[in-house]
Amino acid sequence: MSSDALKLYNTLTRAKEEFRPLDAANVRMYVCGPTVYDDAHIGNARPLIVFDVLFRLLRHVYGESHVAYVRNITDVDDKINARAAERGVSIRELTEETNAIFQDDAKALGCLEPTAQPRATEHIADMIAIVEKLIAGGHAYVADGNVLFDVPSWKEYGGLSRRPLDEMLAGARVDVAPYKRSDMDFVLWKPSKEGEPAWDSPWGRGRPGWHLECSAMSWRRLGEVFDIHGGGVDLVFPHHENEIAQTRCAFGHKVMANYWLHNGFLQVEGEKMSKSLGNFVTIHELLTSWKGYSWPGSVIRFAMLQTHYRQPIDWTLARLEEASVRLSEFRARAYTAPVCEPSRRLIEALSDDLNTPEAIVELNRLFDDLKRHPLDWEKAGELKASCEFLGLNIGQVDLNQMLRAARGDLDETLIERQISARHAARAAKNWAESDRIRDELARLGVALHDNKDGRTTWEVRR
Repeated sequence: MSSDALKLYNTLTRAKEEFRPLDAANVRMYVCGPTVYDDAHIGNARPLIVFDVLFRLLRHVYGESHVAYVRNITDVDDKINARAAERGVSIRELTEETNAIFQDDAKALGCLEPTAQPRATEHIADMIAIVEKLIAGGHAYVADGNVLFDVPSWKEYGGLSRRPLDEMLAGARVDVAPYKRSDMDFVLWKPSKEGEPAWDSPWGRGRPGWHLECSAMSWRRLGEVFDIHGGGVDLVFPHHENEIAQTRCAFGHKVMANYWLHNGFLQVEGEKMSKSLGNFVTIHELLTSWKGYSWPGSVIRFAMLQTHYRQPIDWTLARLEEASVRLSEFRARAYTAPVCEPSRRLIEALSDDLNTPEAIVELNRLFDDLKRHPLDWEKAGELKASCEFLGLNIGQVDLNQMLRAARGDLDETLIERQISARHAARAAKNWAESDRIRDELARLGVALHDNKDGRTTWEVRR
């Protein structure tokens, strides 16, 4: 394994492996996307950001035109039906509205648009085709209008999650039904109730099971076998386990995807995120008003990348505040720098299983070098390019968004941070950025006074 080879931790083998694509001219990655019934929460932001970084890295290594990234949209689901009924709107109206918010959130977080974002409802015929293959192969059966996957028919079931049977039964939240041959059997197709979405099939009008949807969309968009399948660690079982079972039994291959990547859990201020605990945070809330003020997408992204993607992350106000300060400092030193290539060390860090904490160490090293050599525009360009490679925008920011609290007040801590960023800009002789920060603060009613002793004081003028 060469030192600069791309290495990824494969959940399937429980080992870090050198990435070897099936076809270097057509690298293919599938990541489970949102079920569009409600605003995406901050936990959903993690796979968005993690796999966007991987997408960027793959494009860097193999070329932009040689990488396909598919992230699906689940637009048929029990949760969607229930939420539409609760709000008194059509399913189509709900899914269109929710997906539009999700797309805006992803863009605000600095995520590139995937190569394709198929909707489940566009691939019903493909789902039916897979079910027919499974029935013909003896891996599925029809019972009371349902079609179920026969888990005991496939001896390799459980190879991804590696759980004992009793744990799999508990984790799957098994539906008890008299027509099931085995408690582990899961639904591929089920009859639709009155008012629910329904499609004609050989087994009557109905709709697909959740797991089947991703098998169909990945197959049609990327092929029977592809390179990388990703998602949150919560999807390992039962979702990804069931995807593997369906796809391998339908097409007869030894794998569905060669590499399975999963990001870790997220908690908020030391506790599991829950609406009942009052700490449930959506991406949209973070972008518009959380803990008193709005957070730019790059700050959220930077805060997320400080923890390795496979490790659990504790989402805190302090984490966001620290990320905000550091990005302001980077911006002050480098936002007007000329375009150049990202740091080689940064690429090496990302090539080691997306080691973003080590990549950030490299950003800090470049920044420290710039403090010692403020006129080194080559180094400044390297810092800027490295930030942008990670999807971090260090161009101009809207200080009004940063400083204006939801209640209409100004946050003194953030004002002091912007003054610190202005000092950094002045030290780097970046007069344009220094003036910009001063002028933006002035527009918010904050007047700065530069004293002879080098300190800067401020006052609010309404």
